[in-house]
Amino acid sequence: MIRTILWPTDLSKNSLKSAKHVVSLAEKYQAKIIMLYVATDLTSMFGGYAHEPGEHHLQHFQEWELKQAKSKMQHLCETELKTCPNMEIRLVQGDAASEILKAVQAEKADLVVITTHGLSHDKMEKKSPLFGSVAEKVIRTSPVPVHLVNPFGE
Repeated sequence: MIRTILWPTDLSKNSLKSAKHVVSLAEKYQAKIIMLYVATDLTSMFGGYAHEPGEHHLQHFQEWELKQAKSKMQHLCETELKTCPNMEIRLVQGDAASEILKAVQAEKADLVVITTHGLSHDKMEKKSPLFGSVAEKVIRTSPVPVHLVNPFGE
């Protein structure tokens, strides 16, 4: 039984190609959708630099990024996903694969819908023979089924 679908998205062109799959599955199973955006925790990246950006600069940028992501997610929800019966937006910071796996547990997700390639492959015209790093980590360790979407398909 699928009651909750976790849809991690980095809001890239590739990642958003899974939207129609999410909507279709949610309608079929009358499932709730949790749309998850994981922002990179920039404060964890600068510890080794002698002249690192100030904590307040990083915090300001991270707040701005989350605000922009939330706005884009709300717009997407209102326009392209308006047929969804029940959608919730979640924004977190950290390692994408780790946060997705944490969200599977926290949200009691029954299914994860993710594209095989995200932002780092947005400019590619055809798929790589390998999955993107986040997709690979998620499919290897997810405790629930993962529905993979090839963003390069028709």
